[in-house]
Amino acid sequence: MSEGGVVEGADRGGVGPRGWRLWWLGARPRTLGVGLVPVIVGTAAAGHVLWWRFGAALVVAAGLQVGVNFANDYFDGVRGVDTHERLGPPRLTQSGAASPRTVLSAALLSLGAAAVAGLALALATTPALILVVGALALLAAIGYSGGPRPYAGLGLGELAVFAFFGLMATCGTAYVMVETVPAAAWWTGVVMGLLAVAVLVANNVRDIPTDTAAGKRTLAVRLGDPRTRLLYRTCVAAAFTTIVLGMLVFILSERVGLTQWGLFGLAAWPLAIRPFEAAGAATGRDLIPVLTGTAATHAACGVLMALGLTLSHTV
Repeated sequence: MSEGGVVEGADRGGVGPRGWRLWWLGARPRTLGVGLVPVIVGTAAAGHVLWWRFGAALVVAAGLQVGVNFANDYFDGVRGVDTHERLGPPRLTQSGAASPRTVLSAALLSLGAAAVAGLALALATTPALILVVGALALLAAIGYSGGPRPYAGLGLGELAVFAFFGLMATCGTAYVMVETVPAAAWWTGVVMGLLAVAVLVANNVRDIPTDTAAGKRTLAVRLGDPRTRLLYRTCVAAAFTTIVLGMLVFILSERVGLTQWGLFGLAAWPLAIRPFEAAGAATGRDLIPVLTGTAATHAACGVLMALGLTLSHTV
């Protein structure tokens, strides 16, 4: 998932970060929760944890998230999509902080770690199903910015984020724990997916001018600035509405709804207020707090839902 703000200081004429800190910032830590938090939520939805599988699922999530970030850094850098006109601090490839070949190697290593951990989970559960899902996830990670027709430029990035960082991450984690997908995993997966999409949209609305100039027709470019801001607000509102809807369905049928303990996630709404309001008018660098605030909302909502679901199995 694309995130603005990587190698802070490199575009101000000073000496940028080096060594491990350079790569840590290049991995875009401010949005790593988009990949990791759904694993926590899916485990809580399962109501049972096998710790080695939980750890492996975290490696899969982190490997895919970091891998897609480095791959995006590499492909957008070598294709000239990322330029010095970007409003966020420069990326590793674009800024020259690391060679393109090194950044690509980092992407492949990250995706390789995800593949190994995913293979272990597949062998322990349902190999065919997990291997197919894993292969699709790896292809999606590369195809976001790479290949002859990157799907981010086809306006499909948001759909992929919803699928892989929402439903598949949450439901997939629940599945490797108990080899079934409880209703709570589907509901919370939708919530996680909508907030993950909001994080991406917050980034892409800021990049509309440079993406347009580079010919990268993201969904934000296709929709235009006003409608992209509306999309952002719709995703955030829909995420919290889904929690309430899931609980109402639970009243009618406990088998297909979301337990009332999931309402814990609504406590994250105060964190969403500031970015939600700022998304209406903020421009340029003022959109960066919208991105980080949305990522914080995603993380808080997920952790709170996980807490509620855990209590539902123990109280």
